[in-house]
Amino acid sequence: MDDKPNPGTLSESSEPLFSFGVIADIQYADLEDGYNFHGSRRRYYRHSLLHLRGAIEHWNEESSAPCCVLQLGDIIDGYNAQYKASEKSLELVMSTFQTLKAPVHHTWGNHEFYNFSRDYLTNSKLNTKFLEDHIVHHPETMPSEDYYAYHFVPFPKFRFILLDAYDLSVLGVDQSSPKYQQCLQMLREHNPNTELNSPQGLSEPQFVQFNGGFSQEQLNWLNEVLTFSDTNQEKVVIVKLPEGMQPFRHLDFSPVRSILDFRLPEWDRTS
Repeated sequence: MDDKPNPGTLSESSEPLFSFGVIADIQYADLEDGYNFHGSRRRYYRHSLLHLRGAIEHWNEESSAPCCVLQLGDIIDGYNAQYKASEKSLELVMSTFQTLKAPVHHTWGNHEFYNFSRDYLTNSKLNTKFLEDHIVHHPETMPSEDYYAYHFVPFPKFRFILLDAYDLSVLGVDQSSPKYQQCLQMLREHNPNTELNSPQGLSEPQFVQFNGGFSQEQLNWLNEVLTFSDTNQEKVVIVKLPEGMQPFRHLDFSPVRSILDFRLPEWDRTS
Protein backbone atom coordinates (compact mmCIF):
# COMPACT_ATOMS: atom_id res chain seq x y z
CA MET A 1 0.00 0.00 0.00
CA ASP A 2 1.02 3.60 -0.59
CA ASP A 3 2.33 5.08 2.68
CA LYS A 4 2.21 8.68 1.44
CA PRO A 5 -0.16 10.97 3.36
CA ASN A 6 -3.58 11.22 1.80
CA PRO A 7 -4.50 14.89 1.37
CA GLY A 8 -8.16 13.90 1.66
CA THR A 9 -7.72 12.31 5.07
CA LEU A 10 -9.54 14.04 7.93
CA SER A 11 -7.54 15.09 10.97
CA GLU A 12 -8.96 15.45 14.47
CA SER A 13 -9.29 19.19 13.91
CA SER A 14 -11.12 18.83 10.58
CA GLU A 15 -14.76 19.77 10.24
CA PRO A 16 -16.95 16.74 9.43
CA LEU A 17 -18.26 16.62 5.89
CA PHE A 18 -21.60 15.23 7.00
CA SER A 19 -23.14 13.05 9.69
CA PHE A 20 -25.79 10.36 9.83
CA GLY A 21 -27.69 8.55 12.58
CA VAL A 22 -27.91 4.81 13.22
CA ILE A 23 -30.49 2.90 15.26
CA ALA A 24 -31.26 -0.83 15.42
CA ASP A 25 -33.36 -3.40 17.27
CA ILE A 26 -36.09 -1.09 18.52
CA GLN A 27 -38.33 -4.18 18.79
CA TYR A 28 -41.32 -2.32 20.14
CA ALA A 29 -44.36 -4.14 21.52
CA ASP A 30 -47.11 -3.06 23.89
CA LEU A 31 -46.05 -5.73 26.40
CA GLU A 32 -44.56 -6.07 29.84
CA ASP A 33 -40.77 -6.56 29.99
CA GLY A 34 -39.51 -10.00 28.97
CA TYR A 35 -36.52 -11.84 27.53
CA ASN A 36 -35.14 -12.71 24.12
CA PHE A 37 -35.57 -16.11 22.43
CA HIS A 38 -32.64 -17.64 24.33
CA GLY A 39 -33.58 -16.08 27.68
CA SER A 40 -30.20 -14.37 27.89
CA ARG A 41 -31.19 -10.71 27.48
CA ARG A 42 -33.84 -8.55 29.08
CA ARG A 43 -36.28 -6.91 26.66
CA TYR A 44 -38.00 -3.62 27.50
CA TYR A 45 -40.73 -3.69 24.88
CA ARG A 46 -42.70 -0.55 25.75
CA HIS A 47 -39.68 1.39 26.95
CA SER A 48 -37.98 1.01 23.56
CA LEU A 49 -40.28 3.68 22.15
CA LEU A 50 -38.93 6.15 24.71
CA HIS A 51 -35.39 5.41 23.55
CA LEU A 52 -36.45 6.06 19.95
CA ARG A 53 -38.06 9.36 20.91
CA GLY A 54 -34.91 10.33 22.79
CA ALA A 55 -32.73 9.51 19.79
CA ILE A 56 -34.96 11.54 17.47
CA GLU A 57 -34.95 14.48 19.87
CA HIS A 58 -31.13 14.34 19.93
CA TRP A 59 -30.84 14.21 16.12
CA ASN A 60 -33.33 17.06 15.68
CA GLU A 61 -31.38 19.25 18.10
CA GLU A 62 -27.97 18.64 16.53
CA SER A 63 -26.33 21.89 15.39
CA SER A 64 -25.27 20.07 12.25
CA ALA A 65 -28.28 17.93 11.42
CA PRO A 66 -27.68 14.36 10.18
CA CYS A 67 -28.25 13.92 6.47
CA CYS A 68 -30.19 10.70 7.15
CA VAL A 69 -30.83 7.97 9.70
CA LEU A 70 -30.22 4.28 9.09
CA GLN A 71 -32.74 2.00 10.80
CA LEU A 72 -31.04 -1.41 10.78
CA GLY A 73 -34.01 -3.72 11.29
CA ASP A 74 -36.21 -5.39 13.92
CA ILE A 75 -38.30 -2.25 14.28
CA ILE A 76 -41.07 -4.10 16.16
CA ASP A 77 -40.88 -7.35 18.09
CA GLY A 78 -42.09 -10.70 16.81
CA TYR A 79 -44.48 -11.03 19.73
CA ASN A 80 -46.76 -8.52 18.01
CA ALA A 81 -47.82 -11.22 15.54
CA GLN A 82 -48.89 -13.50 18.40
CA TYR A 83 -51.15 -10.76 19.79
CA LYS A 84 -52.33 -9.62 16.33
CA ALA A 85 -50.85 -6.19 16.98
CA SER A 86 -48.29 -6.02 14.17
CA GLU A 87 -49.87 -3.26 12.11
CA LYS A 88 -50.83 -1.18 15.14
CA SER A 89 -47.32 -1.36 16.62
CA LEU A 90 -45.65 -0.60 13.30
CA GLU A 91 -47.90 2.42 12.77
CA LEU A 92 -47.03 3.74 16.23
CA VAL A 93 -43.28 3.45 15.62
CA MET A 94 -43.52 4.90 12.12
CA SER A 95 -45.57 7.85 13.38
CA THR A 96 -42.79 8.46 15.92
CA PHE A 97 -40.23 8.48 13.09
CA GLN A 98 -42.31 11.15 11.32
CA THR A 99 -41.13 13.65 13.95
CA LEU A 100 -37.57 13.22 12.67
CA LYS A 101 -36.35 16.02 10.41
CA ALA A 102 -34.04 13.73 8.39
CA PRO A 103 -35.02 10.95 5.96
CA VAL A 104 -34.90 7.38 7.28
CA HIS A 105 -33.58 4.36 5.38
CA HIS A 106 -35.05 1.08 6.65
CA THR A 107 -33.55 -2.41 6.47
CA TRP A 108 -35.47 -5.61 7.25
CA GLY A 109 -34.58 -8.15 9.93
CA ASN A 110 -36.08 -11.39 11.17
CA HIS A 111 -38.64 -9.61 13.38
CA GLU A 112 -40.06 -7.81 10.34
CA PHE A 113 -40.66 -11.23 8.81
CA TYR A 114 -42.16 -12.65 12.00
CA ASN A 115 -44.83 -9.98 11.63
CA PHE A 116 -45.23 -9.51 7.88
CA SER A 117 -44.75 -11.24 4.57
CA ARG A 118 -42.17 -9.96 2.11
CA ASP A 119 -44.99 -8.80 -0.17
CA TYR A 120 -46.49 -6.76 2.68
CA LEU A 121 -43.14 -5.14 3.50
CA THR A 122 -42.54 -4.30 -0.15
CA ASN A 123 -45.76 -2.27 -0.18
CA SER A 124 -45.28 -0.74 3.28
CA LYS A 125 -43.63 2.39 4.69
CA LEU A 126 -40.63 0.20 5.55
CA ASN A 127 -39.74 0.10 1.86
CA THR A 128 -37.53 3.15 1.29
CA LYS A 129 -36.23 2.27 -2.15
CA PHE A 130 -37.79 5.51 -3.41
CA LEU A 131 -34.74 7.19 -1.81
CA GLU A 132 -32.31 5.27 -4.03
CA ASP A 133 -29.82 6.86 -6.40
CA HIS A 134 -30.23 6.22 -10.13
CA ILE A 135 -26.93 6.19 -12.01
CA VAL A 136 -27.54 7.29 -15.58
CA HIS A 137 -26.08 5.01 -18.29
CA HIS A 138 -25.24 2.29 -15.74
CA PRO A 139 -28.26 -0.05 -15.64
CA GLU A 140 -26.13 -2.76 -14.03
CA THR A 141 -26.24 -0.73 -10.80
CA MET A 142 -30.04 -0.98 -10.62
CA PRO A 143 -31.13 -3.67 -8.15
CA SER A 144 -33.59 -6.40 -9.02
CA GLU A 145 -37.11 -6.38 -7.60
CA ASP A 146 -36.40 -9.92 -6.31
CA TYR A 147 -34.56 -8.55 -3.27
CA TYR A 148 -34.76 -5.40 -1.16
CA ALA A 149 -31.53 -3.51 -1.72
CA TYR A 150 -30.46 -0.17 -3.12
CA HIS A 151 -27.77 2.51 -2.92
CA PHE A 152 -27.83 6.24 -2.34
CA VAL A 153 -25.48 9.22 -2.09
CA PRO A 154 -25.82 11.23 1.15
CA PHE A 155 -22.87 13.45 0.21
CA PRO A 156 -20.76 13.80 -2.96
CA LYS A 157 -18.25 10.94 -3.35
CA PHE A 158 -19.89 8.85 -0.61
CA ARG A 159 -22.18 5.96 -1.54
CA PHE A 160 -24.22 3.93 0.95
CA ILE A 161 -25.31 0.45 -0.14
CA LEU A 162 -28.27 -1.06 1.70
CA LEU A 163 -28.37 -4.87 1.52
CA ASP A 164 -31.13 -7.44 1.92
CA ALA A 165 -29.84 -9.83 4.60
CA TYR A 166 -32.97 -12.02 4.25
CA ASP A 167 -32.81 -12.37 0.47
CA LEU A 168 -32.40 -16.12 1.09
CA SER A 169 -34.64 -17.15 3.96
CA VAL A 170 -37.68 -19.24 4.80
CA LEU A 171 -39.13 -16.23 6.63
CA GLY A 172 -41.76 -14.07 4.99
CA VAL A 173 -42.14 -16.07 1.77
CA ASP A 174 -44.92 -18.34 0.54
CA GLN A 175 -44.19 -21.92 1.59
CA SER A 176 -45.29 -23.15 -1.82
CA SER A 177 -42.78 -20.94 -3.64
CA PRO A 178 -39.58 -22.30 -5.22
CA LYS A 179 -37.50 -19.85 -3.18
CA TYR A 180 -38.93 -21.17 0.09
CA GLN A 181 -38.22 -24.76 -0.95
CA GLN A 182 -34.68 -23.81 -1.99
CA CYS A 183 -33.97 -22.13 1.35
CA LEU A 184 -35.56 -24.94 3.37
CA GLN A 185 -33.42 -27.50 1.56
CA MET A 186 -30.31 -25.43 2.25
CA LEU A 187 -31.23 -25.25 5.94
CA ARG A 188 -31.82 -28.98 6.26
CA GLU A 189 -28.55 -29.79 4.51
CA HIS A 190 -26.64 -27.86 7.18
CA ASN A 191 -28.95 -28.28 10.19
CA PRO A 192 -30.12 -31.81 11.12
CA ASN A 193 -31.94 -30.57 14.25
CA THR A 194 -35.70 -31.11 14.48
CA GLU A 195 -35.95 -27.53 15.74
CA LEU A 196 -34.45 -25.51 12.89
CA ASN A 197 -34.04 -22.46 15.13
CA SER A 198 -31.55 -24.40 17.25
CA PRO A 199 -27.80 -24.17 16.48
CA GLN A 200 -27.06 -27.07 18.84
CA GLY A 201 -24.20 -29.19 17.54
CA LEU A 202 -23.72 -27.13 14.39
CA SER A 203 -20.24 -26.28 13.14
CA GLU A 204 -21.88 -23.45 11.16
CA PRO A 205 -24.36 -21.98 13.66
CA GLN A 206 -25.66 -19.43 11.14
CA PHE A 207 -27.79 -22.16 9.52
CA VAL A 208 -30.90 -21.63 11.61
CA GLN A 209 -34.43 -20.70 10.65
CA PHE A 210 -34.31 -17.14 12.02
CA ASN A 211 -31.29 -16.47 9.84
CA GLY A 212 -30.96 -15.06 6.34
CA GLY A 213 -28.45 -14.81 3.54
CA PHE A 214 -27.52 -13.20 0.23
CA SER A 215 -28.39 -14.63 -3.18
CA GLN A 216 -25.75 -14.73 -5.88
CA GLU A 217 -27.87 -12.29 -7.86
CA GLN A 218 -27.66 -9.71 -5.06
CA LEU A 219 -23.91 -10.31 -4.63
CA ASN A 220 -23.37 -9.77 -8.37
CA TRP A 221 -25.31 -6.50 -8.15
CA LEU A 222 -23.24 -5.41 -5.15
CA ASN A 223 -20.08 -6.10 -7.13
CA GLU A 224 -21.33 -3.91 -9.99
CA VAL A 225 -22.08 -1.01 -7.64
CA LEU A 226 -18.66 -1.37 -6.02
CA THR A 227 -17.05 -1.38 -9.47
CA PHE A 228 -18.78 1.91 -10.26
CA SER A 229 -17.68 3.37 -6.91
CA ASP A 230 -14.10 2.21 -7.46
CA THR A 231 -14.01 3.78 -10.90
CA ASN A 232 -15.39 7.06 -9.57
CA GLN A 233 -13.26 7.06 -6.39
CA GLU A 234 -16.24 6.99 -4.05
CA LYS A 235 -16.10 5.94 -0.41
CA VAL A 236 -18.63 3.20 0.36
CA VAL A 237 -20.63 2.34 3.47
CA ILE A 238 -22.37 -1.06 3.59
CA VAL A 239 -25.74 -0.88 5.38
CA LYS A 240 -27.16 -4.15 6.70
CA LEU A 241 -28.78 -5.88 9.65
CA PRO A 242 -26.24 -6.25 12.51
CA GLU A 243 -24.67 -9.71 12.53
CA GLY A 244 -25.36 -10.38 16.19
CA MET A 245 -23.14 -12.14 18.69
CA GLN A 246 -21.71 -15.63 18.50
CA PRO A 247 -22.99 -18.31 18.59
CA PHE A 248 -26.30 -16.89 17.40
CA ARG A 249 -25.29 -14.77 14.42
CA HIS A 250 -28.27 -13.51 12.43
CA LEU A 251 -26.54 -13.88 9.09
CA ASP A 252 -23.42 -15.03 7.35
CA PHE A 253 -21.72 -11.88 6.07
CA SER A 254 -18.75 -13.81 4.64
CA PRO A 255 -19.89 -13.65 0.96
CA VAL A 256 -20.02 -9.83 1.16
CA ARG A 257 -16.78 -9.75 3.16
CA SER A 258 -15.09 -11.85 0.46
CA ILE A 259 -16.03 -9.30 -2.20
CA LEU A 260 -14.66 -6.47 -0.06
CA ASP A 261 -11.47 -8.39 0.81
CA PHE A 262 -10.83 -9.05 -2.90
CA ARG A 263 -11.27 -5.39 -3.79
CA LEU A 264 -9.46 -3.84 -0.84
CA PRO A 265 -7.56 -6.13 1.58
CA GLU A 266 -7.33 -3.32 4.12
CA TRP A 267 -10.97 -2.21 4.00
CA ASP A 268 -12.29 -0.64 7.18
CA ARG A 269 -14.05 -3.33 9.24
CA THR A 270 -15.43 -0.90 11.81
CA SER A 271 -19.05 -1.84 12.53
